[in-house]
Amino acid sequence: MAWYKYNGGPVCDPNSYTLVGNAPPSCPNPNIRLCAIQAFDNMGSPIITPALCGEIGTALQNKTESVNVLLCP
Repeated sequence: MAWYKYNGGPVCDPNSYTLVGNAPPSCPNPNIRLCAIQAFDNMGSPIITPALCGEIGTALQNKTESVNVLLCP
């Protein structure tokens, strides 16, 4: 799976992300906003499944990172 940096916009919209590669980008603490997600690639855009969308929502609500979701200040 690849990592995608969040650019702003709807968090479950693939157009809100930019492909950064196989290594996660730098996302410093504290964990407040969405920084990046890990997802399968679809020609440079993330495939955001309902499960991943839920994981993003849970991470943001709880201010806690997960395997596929990184947060930043």
